[in-house]
Amino acid sequence: MKKVLVTGATGYVGLHCVVDLIKNGFFVRGSVRTPSREAEIRKVLIKELGSDQQFECCELNLSDDKGWDEACSGCEFVLHVASPLPFKEPKDENELIGPAKEGALRVLKAAKKAGVARVVLTSSVAAIAYGHQNDEAHLYTEADWTDIECPDVTAYVKSKTLAEKAAWEFINNQESNATHKLELSVINPGLIIGPMLGDDIGATSIQSIVKLLKKELPFLPNICFYCVDVRDVAMLHRNAMLSDQAS
Repeated sequence: MKKVLVTGATGYVGLHCVVDLIKNGFFVRGSVRTPSREAEIRKVLIKELGSDQQFECCELNLSDDKGWDEACSGCEFVLHVASPLPFKEPKDENELIGPAKEGALRVLKAAKKAGVARVVLTSSVAAIAYGHQNDEAHLYTEADWTDIECPDVTAYVKSKTLAEKAAWEFINNQESNATHKLELSVINPGLIIGPMLGDDIGATSIQSIVKLLKKELPFLPNICFYCVDVRDVAMLHRNAMLSDQAS
């Protein structure tokens, strides 16, 4: 049975990825920042799948080197879902940029060292579509990047852009004569909505909906988001992990 590391396993998307992978015959090692939260994941697995036997937990932090080599050891694939996403803009943008960029590089370095075949990185449409002149006819592709010099680009948008750029730079600068070359695929969803698996409603995507329903946001909902269902996002991570074309 192939083993997959999923970082941020207690998160809104991460938990869906864990369930989707186990449903499709994979063994999952899920990372948490706080060991006590392992129980939350196992509760969901028993509820959704009837068993938690194809899951194990490890403790990782995006800003700490500890544990990454061990977490990647024995895994054929890694889904790097974990990344900071606050509801409010931080006072210091580096509170987001640092962990996002450093975390991406930590997982790539550890994955390469462990002989992992491919990493799937959860990025965002934020890394592509911001800071440009409005052009409704433009079709965005992998050639497009957000302009982080634009004054209305937020810290979160910068963090996703810089983290993904750093990841591709790492992949493209692997030694030409290396015996093992790590592959990378990236998912760039918009606002992720859909059913929750756990009880934690703290995820920013969920809070966006909660605050609209409770009339706590200071605007009318005449707004535009790129929306995608969380179940489709989880399925896309698995397809990106397995498809020959995805890297």
